[in-house]
Amino acid sequence: MIDFIKHQVRLFFTALMFYTRIPCPSWVDHDEDYLNKATIYFPFIGWIVGLGAYVAFALGTQFLGFWPAAVVSLAVSVLITGAFHEDGLADVCDAFGGGWTKEQILTIMKDSRLGTYGVMGLILALMLKVSFILELCTYTSSCTLACIFCTAHSLSRASAVVVVYTTDYARDDATSKSKPVAKRLSGSELSLAMLLGVLPLLLLCILAQNAWFLLVLPALWLLTQRLRAYFLKWIEGYTGDCLGATQQFTELLIYAVILVLYAVS
Repeated sequence: MIDFIKHQVRLFFTALMFYTRIPCPSWVDHDEDYLNKATIYFPFIGWIVGLGAYVAFALGTQFLGFWPAAVVSLAVSVLITGAFHEDGLADVCDAFGGGWTKEQILTIMKDSRLGTYGVMGLILALMLKVSFILELCTYTSSCTLACIFCTAHSLSRASAVVVVYTTDYARDDATSKSKPVAKRLSGSELSLAMLLGVLPLLLLCILAQNAWFLLVLPALWLLTQRLRAYFLKWIEGYTGDCLGATQQFTELLIYAVILVLYAVS
């Protein structure tokens, strides 16, 4: 039992080290086997990012007002992750916007330079996030808003895990830093990751006393499958950038669905 706990603790810190900029103990390293298994804690990382973003927003509203607080909240989430997923979104927008073959798309995706498609994709995504946060403030209490932040960040990461579980890795070489993550998880590992992703949504339903928020799940499933199909069509799989883009697109969808459900209820 003790060995199992130690193993899970190491997996968690491995995920924390790879997916965030939060300092980790010195004994945590970039072991490929641990990095692959640590994917199960990817949704739990969303709890940490979501709580950090909410705390920044709550403090910002006390001293700066709602608009600056929403921007600060977004900046804190980006600082925690090192813009890991935003970088993926920009690369995907550039690659799929400018490439017409698998080889072209993968080559553009590896290019560190940012193009017009990437810039516009990032600008629109960031504007939408700030707008959604500000609108949600008009409907929610502080505890409920904290749950929404955690739900959006955890479930969007769970969607990326689904892509990993159901799709092959697109690159034939091992140059990508995300290559170790591309190994398939077991069914039990996927179940744990999904549970970690769904728990904040269940808490949101309880706090808001609104089971309709569960409609987030089918909407999320449809978008995840659509993105997966799109990646398969063009590059016959996924890359680390595709996972980042999946996280960003599904996070936006979660905010949007929750906002619509608030508006019609």
